[in-house]
Amino acid sequence: MAENKIVTTLLTIVHIVIDSLLEFILGWYLGVKKECSPPSEQEKPVVSKSAVELATLIRQRKLKAYDVVKVYCERIKAVGISQLNAVVDGPFTAEALKEAEEIDRKLDNGEYTEEELLAKPFLGVPFTTKDSTAVGGKLHTLGLVSRKNERAPEDAECVKLMKESGAIIIATSSVPEVNRWIETRNKLIGQTKNPYDLRRSVGGSSGGEAALIASCSTAFGLGTDIGGSIRIPSFNCGVFGHKPTRNVVNMRGCTFRTGKEEHTMVAAGPMTRYAKDLMPIFKVLTGPVMAEKLKLSKPVDLKKLRFFYIPCNNMKQCNPVNRETQMVMYKIRKHFQNITGAEVKLAVLPHLEISGKMWRYWMTQEPANFNNLLGNGVELNPFVELFKKLIGQSEFTMAAIFSLIDSILPKEKEEFIRSATQELKKALQDLLGDDGVLFYHSSPRTAPFHYYPLVKFLDFSYFSIFNVLQTPVTQVPMGLDSNGMPLGIQVVASDMNDRFCIAVAEELERQFGGWVQP
Repeated sequence: MAENKIVTTLLTIVHIVIDSLLEFILGWYLGVKKECSPPSEQEKPVVSKSAVELATLIRQRKLKAYDVVKVYCERIKAVGISQLNAVVDGPFTAEALKEAEEIDRKLDNGEYTEEELLAKPFLGVPFTTKDSTAVGGKLHTLGLVSRKNERAPEDAECVKLMKESGAIIIATSSVPEVNRWIETRNKLIGQTKNPYDLRRSVGGSSGGEAALIASCSTAFGLGTDIGGSIRIPSFNCGVFGHKPTRNVVNMRGCTFRTGKEEHTMVAAGPMTRYAKDLMPIFKVLTGPVMAEKLKLSKPVDLKKLRFFYIPCNNMKQCNPVNRETQMVMYKIRKHFQNITGAEVKLAVLPHLEISGKMWRYWMTQEPANFNNLLGNGVELNPFVELFKKLIGQSEFTMAAIFSLIDSILPKEKEEFIRSATQELKKALQDLLGDDGVLFYHSSPRTAPFHYYPLVKFLDFSYFSIFNVLQTPVTQVPMGLDSNGMPLGIQVVASDMNDRFCIAVAEELERQFGGWVQP
């Protein structure tokens, strides 16, 4: 026991020393801190509103869809492209404005029926989606040089549903190569920057999307999540993101998915500045039949829920949870204790210490072949690609090379991982039942400098474990740390209880403020 404590203490010291060295070296290399430009006085009346508010104001004719779209397209050019490098294709100014103009004309002339308006809750509201999610006729590169001119033949199902709800697509955002990294950088357009500190990571893979949302360059966005790809960028950029229960949102058109895959960790969901937008967008993405199964219109009484927390995942490869992050959990526990009159209980779940190993194994069970995706249909040789990288002739980032090398490293023990996963999933289900919510740290620390994850990357296991378990999770912003970077928390519920996560997110926003403008 004493030996374990000594080892744990030594590992903590090593983590702190390496973390401090990386912060010092990268901070020196990347220079002084810069933030993205804030919205102008002319932009604020539009970009300060939630997507739901914009839709209401457009419908009431207090704002014109044309003006809303124009403001966002101009901000994408000035900030999303020029300062953050977060856009692959767009803004689609001319066609978006034409669509908005037609919406305004029909609203002014009373040409929409009540039924049509009910079916179009986001009429005239601009949105964006990540490049790997197909938008018909637009670039669909997946961050690959080999796909720089490829265009999607048709909309992904989630994009199609948002368009049917009246929303207007205005751009597609940057991703790491084939979505497989926790930073957003590729050889096609380069590195995407964090609105709060241009030197820091936006996360991945929906990194461009989070940067656009946080910087007020889009009203809302759509992300996909296979190992934290909605939640890591949402955390790093201080916005809301919801990873749904598996298979409740059709994945057709997201990174070449057919929508018929049954056994996959990937899910698509909304990313927003405001918690109030999550549920209405989620209802559009699920469709009315699934929304009914999920009871999305049923009110949630927070006083009747049971709340739990876990202070760390005990993975020795992860950073220790820092003081400011610990304080986030403390404030949340106190708040929900006041609401319910009951303690937010400490939970213990088995096998969290092998979270990284579990995700690594289950990635090998995915229907998508990521090596093949990276090669745009051609199987790549990791040794050849590494050699090309070393002589400066590679079309891929070092992160992509890491992914290729990982594919030839020794595999995880299948029987052990499957058994551990089953035990952990059952333990979580037993803990939460049909009325429980778990608070779980997003990361032991806030967004690191660019390139930091090339040295230390396993903190993402705090996110990826819920892909393994395929449970619903909402990422919630919780103010800024002493460096001015977003803090946050993950809100977890059992399968099909997405509404609990979103209701708790709304309460956390009400109490603690939610998104903070960079």
